[in-house]
Amino acid sequence: MPKSRVRSKAVYTPPPRSAKAQVSPRWLVPAMLGSLLLGLIWISLFYVTSGNNPVQSAMGSWNLVIGFACIIAGVSLATKWR
Repeated sequence: MPKSRVRSKAVYTPPPRSAKAQVSPRWLVPAMLGSLLLGLIWISLFYVTSGNNPVQSAMGSWNLVIGFACIIAGVSLATKWR
């Protein structure tokens, strides 16, 4: 029986690693957690007080936009955390 031909494959070489490990800035985690918590507290306060507190009463339904904007900012900061 004839032998099959052996294909020559290129040897896999992984891409070179950078010499310096990338680290998140020190302000990132507190800013991320603060933004997430601020958004959660803002929306919770709006619903618990029915929007009758002095800060939130003038804004009406825009309070939800402000709360969700803070939460979205926190999530976007979370994508940069290493």
